[in-house]
Amino acid sequence: MIDILWNCYSKTGTFACTKTLCRCIVITNNNVSRDFIALSEKMCRKNEREGNMQKVLVVVDMQNDFIDGALGTKEAVAIVPGVKEKIENFDGVVLFTRDTHETYYLDTQEGQKLPVPHCIRDTEGWQIRSELDALRKTEPIDKETFGSTDLAGELVAMNEDNEIESITFVGLCTDICVISNALLAKASLPEVPIIVDAKCCAGVTPESHENALKAMEACQIQIDR
Repeated sequence: MIDILWNCYSKTGTFACTKTLCRCIVITNNNVSRDFIALSEKMCRKNEREGNMQKVLVVVDMQNDFIDGALGTKEAVAIVPGVKEKIENFDGVVLFTRDTHETYYLDTQEGQKLPVPHCIRDTEGWQIRSELDALRKTEPIDKETFGSTDLAGELVAMNEDNEIESITFVGLCTDICVISNALLAKASLPEVPIIVDAKCCAGVTPESHENALKAMEACQIQIDR
């Protein structure tokens, strides 16, 4: 019969690797249970992976045209300091998306439905806000439409390389590009918690901002208010 003595027991009730806080000692009469050893090794590997999991922050379209340019709002201007602080204090990988259109924007479907030229490549309005861009350590992910399949693909690849603990979204606009990319991330990585920091987002209007938050919450995206 196997007696198991615990030096410490995890609050979660799981085995823990000897490299972490918890350690188990197995005392047997003659033989150590092979099943127990296999289970212990499995849990140790799991805990080791979890200890190395990464967090990701996605900064969506914090560009001049969306802040105080062609499509700017006072709400967008107001979130800039909070987004800056979020980036500065974030312990993990920070990705930026950049809405990118060409000079023929008005001939596109989006341009016909929203006939306001914005974020035209290489213009001042296309640039990421300078105080945020100064904090950037990765190349922006350019996207020509609301949701970025390139971003979703990058997140999947990152998760395959090193499991993602959570993905947090901030930026503009809550009801267009934030919701589009948050839902793409949720569909691509359904077991990874997706979080939206409402305080660091702004919508086209305050009403559409709130509606988008409710829609994302209904899709099991965590909304931090």
